[in-house]
Amino acid sequence: MRNFRTEGIVIKRRNFNEADRIITVMTRDYGKIQIRAAGVRKITSRRAAHIELLNHTVLHLYKGNTFAILTEAKMIDDFSSIKENFEKIGLAYHLCELVDGLCPDNQENGKVFELLQKTLRELSQQNEVYRPHYATQEIDDYTLGTFGIEVVDSPRLATHKSGILEYFESSILSDLGYWDKNDTVVNQFNTHDMIENILERKLKSRSIFAKLQ
Repeated sequence: MRNFRTEGIVIKRRNFNEADRIITVMTRDYGKIQIRAAGVRKITSRRAAHIELLNHTVLHLYKGNTFAILTEAKMIDDFSSIKENFEKIGLAYHLCELVDGLCPDNQENGKVFELLQKTLRELSQQNEVYRPHYATQEIDDYTLGTFGIEVVDSPRLATHKSGILEYFESSILSDLGYWDKNDTVVNQFNTHDMIENILERKLKSRSIFAKLQ
């Protein structure tokens, strides 16, 4: 079947050619997939608003040779309260980075989709935003500079416990088979360090949290 329909959350995007975008979507039925959205960077495009970052959208697609091709899109939820809050945006991008880095392409995982959707909904409803515990770590000047952040003094963020994010990290690791969340040593388990070891790199979100200082 060349034409198919699914729903998903846009977790990443990049420009492609003169007017297209490649969007990365965590879908309910097909896992993380890459989609080519032709012509959406044109001012006249009616689909562009439906496939913005973080949007939960119904997608009508055509199976191409390299990417799925977007034919139609209809937004379900744009999580507008997140996009209106700079701190919430940073935390939401952290969730997206984890899903993009940990989930393989084209491998169905409905649990991760549901986890992401639920967490974004909870984050959008929160009045007070807490940064994750590991945001207390110092950020070096070079890392900040690569994100275009002007450095005066290397910042150290305030310590806050983020139940939502810590639950998300432990749950996605469990859903993907990296860890048993019923482990009795949960209080000694550093999800952040484990994720960076799996990805073999530092999370970019650390610099985003630094910018929120």
